Formats: sequence, C-alpha cells, structure tokens
Amino acid sequence: MDLLRNRRKQAATTEPSTESSLDVTSLPSLSDSASPPETWEEVGISSTDYARRRRELMEMMVDLRSMGADALIALPSVVVIGGQSAGKSSLVEAVSGINVPRDSGTCTRCPMECNMSSHATSWSCTITLRIGFDSNGLDLQKPTNVQFGRTITNRSEFEVWLRRAQAAILNPNVPSSTFHTKTIEELKNIKNTLKFSRNVVCVSIEDPDATDLSFYDLPGLIQNEEAEMVTLVKGLAEHYIEKKNTIILTTIPMSDDMENQQSMSLARAADPYGKRTIGVLTKPDTLGAGAINQRHKWVEIIDGRSEEHTLRHGFYCVRLPDDAERAQRLSRAESQRRAAEYFDTTSPWKDVIDRRRFGIPGFVSDISQLLIQLIEDALPCLREDVDTLLAKCTKDLDELPPPLENDPQIEVLERVNTFCDDFKSFVNGSHEDKRLAQRNRALYAVFKRDIRGTAPDFRPFNEPEDCVPLDDTEGKMTLTERDPGVKAMGIYDIRRVIHEAIGWELPNNVPYQAKANLINQFTKLWVAPSERCLAGVNNVLDQVIDTLISTHFGRFKVLEEYFGNLIRIQVNTCKARAQDAVKTALDLETIPYYTQNTHYLRTLRERWLAHYKTVRSRPSLYMVMVPPEVHETSHGECNIPASWNSPSWNDHGQRETHGTKALRALAEAGYAGLQVSDLARLLPPDSFEEELIVMADVRAYYHVAYKRIIDHIPFTIEHALHHALAKQLSQSLLTSLLTDAASSPNFSERMRELVSEDPSIAQKRQMLSTRKERLLNIRQRLMTFGSI
Repeated sequence: MDLLRNRRKQAATTEPSTESSLDVTSLPSLSDSASPPETWEEVGISSTDYARRRRELMEMMVDLRSMGADALIALPSVVVIGGQSAGKSSLVEAVSGINVPRDSGTCTRCPMECNMSSHATSWSCTITLRIGFDSNGLDLQKPTNVQFGRTITNRSEFEVWLRRAQAAILNPNVPSSTFHTKTIEELKNIKNTLKFSRNVVCVSIEDPDATDLSFYDLPGLIQNEEAEMVTLVKGLAEHYIEKKNTIILTTIPMSDDMENQQSMSLARAADPYGKRTIGVLTKPDTLGAGAINQRHKWVEIIDGRSEEHTLRHGFYCVRLPDDAERAQRLSRAESQRRAAEYFDTTSPWKDVIDRRRFGIPGFVSDISQLLIQLIEDALPCLREDVDTLLAKCTKDLDELPPPLENDPQIEVLERVNTFCDDFKSFVNGSHEDKRLAQRNRALYAVFKRDIRGTAPDFRPFNEPEDCVPLDDTEGKMTLTERDPGVKAMGIYDIRRVIHEAIGWELPNNVPYQAKANLINQFTKLWVAPSERCLAGVNNVLDQVIDTLISTHFGRFKVLEEYFGNLIRIQVNTCKARAQDAVKTALDLETIPYYTQNTHYLRTLRERWLAHYKTVRSRPSLYMVMVPPEVHETSHGECNIPASWNSPSWNDHGQRETHGTKALRALAEAGYAGLQVSDLARLLPPDSFEEELIVMADVRAYYHVAYKRIIDHIPFTIEHALHHALAKQLSQSLLTSLLTDAASSPNFSERMRELVSEDPSIAQKRQMLSTRKERLLNIRQRLMTFGSI
C-alpha cells in the first residue's frame, strides 16, 4: 500500500502544474484520503456535522444551476461519459438507485442532472426541465425551470416519467404537460423535433439510503450513426468535461481494450495529465477464465502500477447487475452484496489490497468526498468570479444610454436645440472642439499660398527663360510653388501684348486693354484655388455635421435618420449658396479693375519700376547660368543674395555696398533722404520704358488685388456657408418638424416614433439587466456560506 501511495505521489510531482489551484488537481488523491466504513449500510453519515455541511453545499450547487450559474461561472461538477454498451446506464442506476431507459440504439438524447440527497425518511423524486437554450442551441438570456409532473414516490414509475421528460425536451414547441400521460409505446413512436438537445432533465432524488452526490449523465458516445449525430454527442461531452473543476467519470468495459474507448480519448484531450479523470471499469465478469493476461493487465491498472494508464485519483472496478438480475428487481443491498461476494471470491480481484477500489459503496463515497472538497475549495474563487462578472455587467449597463424618461416632445425639442447651439459654437469657435475653425484656417492658409503662386512672372530681359524669377523688389525671395498657368514674360512679350491691344490711341499712349489683358491672366487663375478651398471647407463641414448628428440624435435611429436628412438638405442648400457667393466674389475681381488703395498701389508701382530698371541695367547678375546660393525660409520661399549689391571697403576701412556708397556721395552733395531704389532714376532712358511701366503697373495691381482676395474668399465662405447655416438651421428644423407632425394623424404618436429606441440597444439593456439580476442572485446564494 505504501509503495502504491509513493508511486502516485511521484507521478503527481513530476507532472506540469498548468491548472488553477482551485480545480480538481489541487485536491489530494482519493487513495490518500481517510476511509469511511466499508459497507453501505454502516455509513451513518447523515447525523454528523459533515453530513449537514455536505447536504447544504449540494443544495447550493443545485440552486446555482437552476439559476443558470453554470453558463456564467465554472461550477464544480461530476460528469459521467462512456460509449454505448460500456455499462454507463447500469452504473448510473447503481449509483442513483433509479432505472433509466434502455432501448436499442441511442436512448439518452439530452443531459440528465441527478441530485441525490439522503436527508429524507422515504424515497421520492421530482423532475424539472431546465431550459437554457433555444431550439437552435443558442443561449437564452435567462434559463427557465419547469416543474415536470408530480412528485414520484414509486420507483417503478420513474423510468416512464424520465422518458416523458426527455420527449418534452426534444419537442420544445409542444407544451410539456402534453407528455405527462404518454405511455412508453406512445413515446417511442413520437417523431421528435430535435435529435439531441443541450437542455437538461434535472432529477432530484430524496433517498435515506443514498449518499449526497450530484452528477451529469450524458448521452452515450456513438460511432455507427449519422455523422451529424456523432458530432453532436461528442461535442456535448467535450463541452461538459472541458472545465478545469469538472470530475470526469469515464466508464470502460473490461471486455475491450482501453485504447479503443472514445471516452478515454476525450478525457485525455480535456485532462492530458489525468488529474481530474476517474476510470470506472465495468463488466469484470465478462472476462473468461482463460483471459489471464487481460486480468493481470487490469489488476495493474486498478493497483496503480500501470505505466501506460495512470490517473491521479485512480480506477474503480464495479460489477453491475446483468439483464437477468435486473429482471429479478433485486434491492440495492442485494445487488451490492452479490458484487462484494464476487470480488472477494474471484481471482485476481480478491488479491488486490485496496478493497475500496471495488464495488459501488466505496466508489460513491469517495466521489462524494472529492466533490464536496472541490466545492469547498472553489467557493472563494466562485465568489470572486461572480464579483468580476457583476462589475463588468454593471459597467456595460452604465455605458448604455438610460431609458427615455422625458416626454417624447420635450426630448425631441431639447435635442434639436442643443444640436443647433452646439453647431453655432463650432462656427463661432467657442466650442471646446476647435476642429471646424482650425481646419478651415489651415485651408485658408493653403488658399493664400495658392493665390500667391499666381503672381505675374515678369522678367525685364530679352530672353526671360535665361534669367531667374523676380518675386520681390529686394531680391530676397522666390516662390517655391508657382501656379502652372503662370508663364515667364520678358520685355518683348510685354511689347507684343501692348501692340496687340493698340486701337485708336494717340502716340505715346499705352492701351488700357494691354494692362487689363495682363491682369486677367492672373485673376482667371484664382477660380481653381477658390473651388479647392470651398471643397475642402465643405468636407470639414460634413464631418462636423455627421459628428453632431450622431452625438445628439444617434441614440434614436429614427430620430437620427429624420433630422439627419433635414439637416443635410439645409447643408446642401447653403453649400450651393456659398458656391454662388464665391463665384460672385471672383467676378468682382474682373472688369473693372479698380482700387481706392491708391497710395499702396502708387508705392508698389514706383518700387517695382525702380526694381525692373535696376535689374535690367545689370542682366548678367540675374542669369540662370550663374546660380546664386539658395536658402530655404520658414515661409516656403527662397532667399537670393543681392550680388549686385556686393560689398567694398571705404576710406575708413569699413565695408559698404556700392549702393550705400552712392547714397553717401549724393548726401554729401546735398541730395539727402534718398534710398537705393531711387538710384534707378539716375539710369539713362530705356527704349523699353513703356514696357517696364506696364510691368510695374500690373505687378503693383496684383499685390493690391491679392491682399483683397485672400481675405474676401474666406469671409465669403464663412458667412455664406457656416454663419448662414447656423442662423437658419433652428428655424428650418422646427418648421419642418411641426409641418410633418401636423400632417400626421397623431402628433404624440409621431413624437414617440421619432424617439423610439434602437431595438439592439433595448435588447442589449434587457440582456445585461437579466444577466445582472442572475449574477446578484448567484452572489447572494454563494454568500450564504460566507460565514460558515
């Protein structure tokens, strides 16, 4: 015996510990536990404190399962699995003291939960249908428990009532009471709606001769049936035995090799180290006298000496009544007496030292102790799991919008008003979300850059392509992004434009049309940047509107769709008006070309004329073949050093440019207050004076119009689009709402329809509320043992 214990302890210490400390693997081996009395009749355990505690724990587990707790948390349980003809039904009968249906083929087609209690003075049984799944096998929000029939007090009636209960489970669309009076023959002829079901027939047995125990009996594993049925039965078994705190009882007929048993394969897959699997060996009396090797092999397995088949809690061997003995309706005591006599007198079973490994009484007692210990150890973890699920459920509920409490009409009007107020704050820039203002400012900055890129590219040289652009009067900047429509124009290009515009003007008069044609060349390029800017602003507006619609109306899908359509109609109307306003603003920059900012225009004209004359007098300094050093500025422009202002040294050893030197000389001659740009007046007359003047006039007017348009277009968009929409939105929406409601036969009903809740949200709230209620009930039931 000590050798056996040592071998089992050694096996346990060498196996990897991969499971929770609160599952079956943490419990001591059954071979190491204290042994209660040998015979069934001597187990007078009902009067002890342990029996009371065990009974209360078992009752709590029954209550938790009836609440549907096993769908939420992993309750400790015992599950019996086995193949057809493995003796599983006989084992269930021997353990529970009831007769289960026996037919050819698959008889059990749904799980049976058997709860046995010894706290009784006479035998009785009640059957309950636990409906936790719909006809498609999907979880129900809340399981229902249906009392099936009356309390059974005659054991002989149990089998037919169990058949009736299973028929009710397999025909969910038929009232269960319909099956209360069915005979066995009638039940056999029923064409069931379902082949198998995950819903459970719960059997509660009160038996003074029983041991407190609870277990699941699953349909027998099958192989020679339709593939769908085989998969269903196998999947059901896998679902029940996969939980880490489930004790797996697998029935194995000794008439066949263990390797051939599908139940053992499933058990190994769910419990690869055999820490929570218990083997129940059946039909030992089918081994003939000549099967010496087979008997020896089974003895090694029962004794725990098998290298191939080692389980933490070992194997049990039971002899169950055969068909002849069942026909005699032997009492439980007589069946156990015959089994004990067989094991005590038959070799090699009589020579095995651990006698508790033989017979039903020791097996049931050990399983009951193991289950009770598992429940005891799992209670803190179960409470923790429930608290975790309850916290998550409460959090999910809090994240859902609360049910509507306001009057529907008030709710609709409040949401319209808050939407309009929020949009106004977006437009005014006072909302905490600055998206509209900031993104539009960025678009307007891009628009400004694009308009700057349309500046005339006048180069006062004979061959303009050979010279660098002149983008300011100081030679410090050149554009990095120029509109593709802008072409470099030299002095002869300007002369050609003037010549083409000459009509009946007097000599020495440049036609106004020549300047108008040159101005038109850059103003017509402003259409595309303006349209791009407006399109970008429209996109930003759409995103803001969609966000606000979802925020204020999204809770009610009907309301969101209704006002979403109305709002987008208004948005599209304002977009069209804004597009017309932008076109009007651009038309203002066509004929007549006019400005009252004459001082700025004159100053720019003089500056550009002087600049053009200066650079024209020194063309070699602006040739492309002598590229100046380029420096990038923070404005995306480039500095070109004024090499024509190259420094020199004066008589005092100080550096100064040639221009500065000339200004100093003129000041000494009495011409003070001059600037470098004024020096261009000292240059001799140019034969292209008219062309230079046209260049200067057009370039100066560009800057005046540029400063005007880069403000005018953004202001036009803001007022024609955003401010106009914000101003008219509230009145428009309320007018449309009242008009629609007035045309409806029932105003109140129309308001209720608009704020009807999204069915998915209502369904989710109902599901979470039901789940929370279940968890609270489960938690309360678990807490009944908190102080024990």
